[in-house]
Amino acid sequence: MSSQATPIQGSRPVTPPLPSAGLPRSPESLLPPACRQRDRSPSPMRGYLIPSPLPTRRNRTCSATARAAEGPAFSGVCKCFSRSKGHGFITPSDGGKDIFVHISDIEGEYVPVEGDEMSYKICSIPPKHEKVQAVEVTITHLNPGTKHETWSGHAVSS
Repeated sequence: MSSQATPIQGSRPVTPPLPSAGLPRSPESLLPPACRQRDRSPSPMRGYLIPSPLPTRRNRTCSATARAAEGPAFSGVCKCFSRSKGHGFITPSDGGKDIFVHISDIEGEYVPVEGDEMSYKICSIPPKHEKVQAVEVTITHLNPGTKHETWSGHAVSS
């Protein structure tokens, strides 16, 4: 019997031995095989996401906060609000476009629901300052006949 292994007819090719640990590897050997590289398609939600950075109470500049605090108070009705998404929209009482409201700008103990009357001040949204968002938002009248929830999660009927 010989000391060399002989390949068996019809078997798979023998895997070459691994390079020894002491030898340096070439950069090409560290790349993944070409069959594994693929172009990733963009996310289908990319066009629907809110631009970042989201203008929240935490990252708003002191000057923007001061300008908003000095401005007039407006009133409107909650058009929609999603606690899970963290934002909603207010329809102004005097008409006009709906105004964005972030969860961090709502003051008080209740989560807004559709039909709640609200008072708010406005602040421009960077980077172009063409749009505005509601800040210092308070619910002035709860929508009667709807279930309201506190921020801690307790349901309250009004």
